Amino acid sequence: MNALITAGPHWGAAGGFSPIFPIIWALLWAGLITLAVTGWRKGWWGPRRTPAPAGPAPAAAAPTASAERILAERYARGELTDDEYFEKMSVLRGGSS
Repeated sequence: MNALITAGPHWGAAGGFSPIFPIIWALLWAGLITLAVTGWRKGWWGPRRTPAPAGPAPAAAAPTASAERILAERYARGELTDDEYFEKMSVLRGGSS
């Protein structure tokens, strides 16, 4: 029993400042985790979120693009002649027939 008392100070059971080190490490880890989660949620790092561009919506041009695509498909299948295809494309793009 005397050997345990006289063995000298060792971490944890000797008292003093040694019990505070695990508490400091736990607080440091909790702070790092909190910083990482906060930074991720606020967008400090990671993929950048760019705002939507101002101006007309892309859906406004979709009907014309869709019609042009349909005409191109019909022309590729042979349903339209060269003259019909180019005439209809001209009308879609705002020209006269």
